[in-house]
Amino acid sequence: VSEAKAAFGDGTVFLEKFVEKPRHVEVQVLGDGTGEVVHLFERDCSVQRRHQKVVEIAPAIGLPDDLRAKIHADAVKIAKATNYRAAGTVEFLVDQEGKHYFIEVNPRIQVEHTITEEVTGVDLVQAQIRIAAGATLKDLGITQDTISLRGVAVQCRITTEDPSDNFRPDTGMITNYRSAAGPGIRLDGVGYTGLTISPFYDSLLTKITARADSFPAACARMRRALTEFTIDGVRSNINFLLAVMTDDVFVAGGVDTSYIEVQGPGLLERAKTGGIADLGTAIRAPDQVDLLANYIANVKVNGQPK
Repeated sequence: VSEAKAAFGDGTVFLEKFVEKPRHVEVQVLGDGTGEVVHLFERDCSVQRRHQKVVEIAPAIGLPDDLRAKIHADAVKIAKATNYRAAGTVEFLVDQEGKHYFIEVNPRIQVEHTITEEVTGVDLVQAQIRIAAGATLKDLGITQDTISLRGVAVQCRITTEDPSDNFRPDTGMITNYRSAAGPGIRLDGVGYTGLTISPFYDSLLTKITARADSFPAACARMRRALTEFTIDGVRSNINFLLAVMTDDVFVAGGVDTSYIEVQGPGLLERAKTGGIADLGTAIRAPDQVDLLANYIANVKVNGQPK
């Protein structure tokens, strides 16, 4: 109380319930300021390091339907009570007994909004801009009964960090940058060869999203995309993300916020080998480049194979 009084001029102290090994589940909402609010299902953001999200999933895997419905209803109730206008996220913790607890509302677009766009087909950025310009949800043709899920999406945050050094941010110039592509893959980022990574900004470089009909299929697409990525000149967390995507505990679904803390040593060990120990014959992106270069050189010297 004395510390609160000295720091803030108010000795009021609030006690919060401690939730052990919770899942971090958040609900995307859209409100138009007229009292109309819709939810666009939920995201699981439990894979975190230092309380910062690393991997996000939409919808949350293995969440009981009745609990899912309660979380959606509470998120909409909170937004309606404030006559909410814009895109926003209502965040909850879900304990091991299936009880959920409100954390906060983020009244803005979240980094992980991409996976919600992928599984609902709703352009959240456009929607909030049009709402800010005076449009209603009815004007946008967005009603709760028209919002449906189409598969599962997973997002990985590619950062210029060293996971083996407690995720310490790295700096320098990217000397070689090659991104992924293909069906079900979405990239949101700014990486390129010659980009200088400074110490003055967040280490997030690129967001990569994979969508498929099921969670295992989305993980498989993400693994393939991550193996295609090449970032040289600065350290990145790509191999660590690959280790997560090949981890049986993660792929089984329903991990909690202690996941990286508990599984970290094993993930870091696998990351040392490229993070793909369980991918069998998968070929890393640099190896693909070498194979292609050798093939072109061979054709140039010896002609087309017969």
